[in-house]
Amino acid sequence: MMLIEQTTVPSTALPVAQFKDHLRLGTGFADDGVQDAVLETYLRAALSAIEARTGKILLERDFAWSLTAWRDLGAQVLPVAPVSAITALKITDRLGVETTIDTARYRLEPDTHRPRLVATSLVLPTIPVAGSAEIDFTAGYGPAWSDIPADLGQAAFLLSAHYYDHRSETGIDAQAVPFGVNALLERYRQVRLFGGRG
Repeated sequence: MMLIEQTTVPSTALPVAQFKDHLRLGTGFADDGVQDAVLETYLRAALSAIEARTGKILLERDFAWSLTAWRDLGAQVLPVAPVSAITALKITDRLGVETTIDTARYRLEPDTHRPRLVATSLVLPTIPVAGSAEIDFTAGYGPAWSDIPADLGQAAFLLSAHYYDHRSETGIDAQAVPFGVNALLERYRQVRLFGGRG
């Protein structure tokens, strides 16, 4: 299974000015924007870390997920949430011949933690031996920072600030996340049972 991000978060969607206010950086100087690129980097790093810990995509973008077998013949849980649309389902055989599946044969079943691709009949299209399926979908709370739940936005600011404050230190554990961030993320984390997502 492989999840590939097809589009990235545009710089205009990142609240660099708000993050500056959060850090209480000085303003009114000729070089006010000199740290914007650095601040954007820390915001992106925090978003990525939060998405990895929660399985929730904060800012909307497109993904392609490929797999070689369905976990359940009638439905397949998607690897991230929230998903707003499934844009394509393609089956590729062992010779590399790709077939796009008619959208009438499947639908999206939205869910806060476990959105699913569901067959409209009894089963999903067959994935041939040595073949694969690719599900193209759009995930995220929305295209703008204001679409993100307030507590996740606050967690992103706190984690970005943590990265910024410790940018010169090399002895910090790479996995260390401030307690306040973990507390904000806790309700968004998915509990996995029986060793998997589906």
